Amino acid sequence: MHLFATRHIGAVDVGLRKDATQPTLLNNLQNMSNGVANRVTLRTIKNMSNNDIELLDYRMHSIAIGHLAIRYTLGWRAVPSIKLFFGEDQVIEGLATAFTNPAIESALIHCRALLDFLGLAAVDANTIEQRKGARKDDIVIEKFMGPNGMLQKVQLSKALLSYQGSRQEAEKALAYVLHTTNKALAHSTQGFSKSNEASRLLEIAFRDVPTLMINNFYKPMEIKSPDYELNGRPRNA
Repeated sequence: MHLFATRHIGAVDVGLRKDATQPTLLNNLQNMSNGVANRVTLRTIKNMSNNDIELLDYRMHSIAIGHLAIRYTLGWRAVPSIKLFFGEDQVIEGLATAFTNPAIESALIHCRALLDFLGLAAVDANTIEQRKGARKDDIVIEKFMGPNGMLQKVQLSKALLSYQGSRQEAEKALAYVLHTTNKALAHSTQGFSKSNEASRLLEIAFRDVPTLMINNFYKPMEIKSPDYELNGRPRNA
């Protein structure tokens, strides 16, 4: 079963060198933003730090990778093969879903985290509401102070304005991200209901959540948003 489409991962052959090590989130954070401190003077309370901004930036990049992946899957009639090289060494071969599935699932987790950061929560698979509160150590938008004062949780009406389609479609897409992550990805429950529109809704959400972050966090904080958007390599005609 796959949460987003009717495609199977298929066989994957993985070969690792004896001296290979796996990258960690910390490594990625350290190498990703080229020094957040150089682009932002942080105005926060409750011990917010540049490390918190790095984590938010990292989530934006991760969603962009998932968005690229789901755009590929939407264009497939059949799942293509994949070959992955580390330098000159081929380390993985199999189906392209070996990349797209985990990229999409990662983007779902990071979307959930950013929606919670912004102050949005799921009611059900189709509707969202403003988050009620936050734990003491949560990194949330209302703990940040911008040049014009403390930032606030995003109002539902404002959250749906950034999408160019209907408000109902925008809400359904954001709600489906939260529903899928809460009921099927971060937890295993009987409450998950897969939508026939899953891939389309996730593509919308993966576009919309970074826009919500830019409009409601980076701009009010007057800090430069990360250069997170990705494009696939051009294909041969």
